[in-house]
Amino acid sequence: MADEFPFEISPMFEGERVRKDDMYVELAGPKSKGFELVSAVDIDEMEDGKFTLIGPDISDMEEGGRYPLAMIYRIAGELVEPDLEAIVERRNHDFQNYIQGVMHLNQRYDVWLRINKDSIAKGLNSFEDIAKATMMLFRNELPFIEKIDATYITDIEKVEDELAKAMERYAARDERTRNLHDEDVDTFYGCSLCQSFAPTSVCVITPDRIALCGAINWFDGRAAAKVDPEGPQFPIEKGELLDEIGGEYSGVNEVAQKLSGDEYNRIKIHSFFEFPHTSCGCFEVVGFYMPEVDGIGWVDRDYTGMAPNGLAFSTMAGQTGGGKQVIGFLGVGINYFRSPKFIQADGGWNRVVWMPKFLKDKVLADIPADIVDKVATEEDAQDLDTLKEFLKEKDHPVVKNWGADEEEEEDEESTGTSTAMPVFGMPDPAMLQNIPPMIGGGGGIKITLKNAKVSIDKIILSSKK
Repeated sequence: MADEFPFEISPMFEGERVRKDDMYVELAGPKSKGFELVSAVDIDEMEDGKFTLIGPDISDMEEGGRYPLAMIYRIAGELVEPDLEAIVERRNHDFQNYIQGVMHLNQRYDVWLRINKDSIAKGLNSFEDIAKATMMLFRNELPFIEKIDATYITDIEKVEDELAKAMERYAARDERTRNLHDEDVDTFYGCSLCQSFAPTSVCVITPDRIALCGAINWFDGRAAAKVDPEGPQFPIEKGELLDEIGGEYSGVNEVAQKLSGDEYNRIKIHSFFEFPHTSCGCFEVVGFYMPEVDGIGWVDRDYTGMAPNGLAFSTMAGQTGGGKQVIGFLGVGINYFRSPKFIQADGGWNRVVWMPKFLKDKVLADIPADIVDKVATEEDAQDLDTLKEFLKEKDHPVVKNWGADEEEEEDEESTGTSTAMPVFGMPDPAMLQNIPPMIGGGGGIKITLKNAKVSIDKIILSSKK
């Protein structure tokens, strides 16, 4: 293999990061455009192993440059069917990370690659090497693929043209689960693809909750588990329904405990606060709680500004990812916004107070009519003060909770007593297993912070002896 390609190929390179200082070139990502797409075609329509490049090659690119990149694969075989397209597409993430010196992140229209300077020095000067190595891995790891070809595009105009077509394909896939719900099936599906970056993450895919990456729906998971039983997608028997609103099942809990190495043992699929789904790092959107308004905001990768809480997507993504149950933050796939069970344990859309306009427009048709004008965007609110005023003006449902909070504060001030302050101001966080409150009560001391920004580098918890 070393003689065939100018790089090593091994699963040991999964999780390898290419930092900015070590990067020769960056492809697609948040500051450019790109996508990856797999299409199932008739076996007679293609030449196996063929590679086509449209646009400049690696050897034509400047060190430190940023370029668009589209990767289009066509697959064929007796067992190949359209249901497998998304599954094969998602494995591009795996296989390109097997290549030493190549870092592949995310999926679909969020794809992002970097190539290490050392790889260029060792002779990696063409996308053909990357494409042919990836196609080889597809055939070796997914034997139902009998033929495969690849087209890579680095010409910006052609990337934009093909991206528009790809978006239609993605939307058609997502639409399939519209009328199928969690209660209609006995089996969910899990995906462990992101465990190379987030070792304790177990992605649970249900009819009402697409994978965090947005690339794999329930039908995709079923097709993958059928043709590749030893692969990263696997069935999860639902088991006993423990919480209908939160979406908690005994079978999901058992699998989560096992595959996370006992890191956690409960997941509520449709809850934001209590035993929330883990977040890997490939999620499309981050949800963040703002205690100042008792509401939840959402921000996607395309938004480059600051959210009202003063944080950018990249900062919150770093806080959210890693395969943990993080109080106050939650990663999701965009299609989850279209689910009738969307964070239903915590108010659903009635708890949503802010989204970037571009993201809101994407899901506009699925936002309930009585709330759609009450969800602010960056055009309405840029910080917590302007957000609070907007929510008051629009009479957002969360505003009804503010009066109760103020009355509670007055009662505490008059009696001189205080209860334990919940983590990030959220309801009943102490119910979350193994996650203690940050500040305990019971000392007769009450601290109220208003219009303050707090930065904490380290928290040390110790018990009194």
